[in-house]
Amino acid sequence: MAVLVGVLVVLCLPPWWTLLAAGTDWPLPVVLAGTAVLLGWAVGFPVLMTRGHSPRTRDDRAARIADTSLGVVWVLWTCSVLGALADLLLAAAGVGGTGRARLVAAAVVLLAAGTLAWGHHEAMRVPRVRRLDVHLPRLGAGLDGLRVVLLADTHYGPIDRAAWSAGVTGVVNGLDADVVVHAGDIADGTPVQRRAQSAPLGAVEARLARVYVTGNHEYGSEAQGWLDRMTELGWEALHNRHVVVERGGDRLVLAGVDDVTAESSGLAGHRTDLDGALAGADPRLPVLLVAHQPKYVPQAAAAGIDLQLSGHTHGGQIWPFRYLVRIDQPSVRGLSRHGERTWLYTSGGTGFWGPPFRVFAPSEITVLTLRAGDGG
Repeated sequence: MAVLVGVLVVLCLPPWWTLLAAGTDWPLPVVLAGTAVLLGWAVGFPVLMTRGHSPRTRDDRAARIADTSLGVVWVLWTCSVLGALADLLLAAAGVGGTGRARLVAAAVVLLAAGTLAWGHHEAMRVPRVRRLDVHLPRLGAGLDGLRVVLLADTHYGPIDRAAWSAGVTGVVNGLDADVVVHAGDIADGTPVQRRAQSAPLGAVEARLARVYVTGNHEYGSEAQGWLDRMTELGWEALHNRHVVVERGGDRLVLAGVDDVTAESSGLAGHRTDLDGALAGADPRLPVLLVAHQPKYVPQAAAAGIDLQLSGHTHGGQIWPFRYLVRIDQPSVRGLSRHGERTWLYTSGGTGFWGPPFRVFAPSEITVLTLRAGDGG
């Protein structure tokens, strides 16, 4: 409770100071009204968040209000901090008085409103396609040019995005994929709740395989049910297991592990088990591992995995949150090398979690073209 109160105070204090108290000299009713709005949010937000996201209630309306308001306050917090810095610089330059403070306050409100409008558009749009080549020395010549399309963090949730989901499927089906991967965090909610939103995944096309692993959010939303739902939709659920695809006489192991939070969920049979995922696989074959969180890459590198595909970070989703994500994860977005052999690609995410905003963290559908050789 103390931590929660501290976080809410930290989120509310900069907007209160920059907009209402830092020399603006607003009439008392304005200050009281603004203070009441911030206090009302601080008191109501935990209640709405609990009601909206608790497995017992799952009230989508409450979740929409809580999630959206969190995004609004986060953006307002960021703009208020930037406004406070601008205010200090203006004061140092000799620009003084109530006029300066009110100008800064107005600029903060306009900047926040513009950022939120743009961020909402970016969150709700069908993602842009991001393309890159990844060179794997152990990849056979017959697999050179294999096209892997990566989805991650669709987060079907309280906002109905069935049409968006169909749009994503349409884009994927235009990418001529050999393999399509969903790297987890498919939804916030149960398979029954999100049935309409997940249905378009059944129409995703791939020549060789469609594979899926659980993310951390599945472990609050019936993880086994989501594995079953994806199997129902025709996907291979890589629940600590692998499949082998072949082209041109060469083979590639597609392995997947449960999210690193699986074991702590207490769900029987769920844990991160790389040995189990690779059991029976020919050790001479290259391995593409799907693991939801990038921070699993040390284990992948120790096992000699060729390429790990992950999501989870959303690229930070709303700047500057990426810097907090970086404390927990080795990568926030993009391709990185780990150890002597292992490449890690971290998706910026296809959807969004919670607040329906993306700021300086665009969503993506990723096409990774695998190339034989080291690219030298």
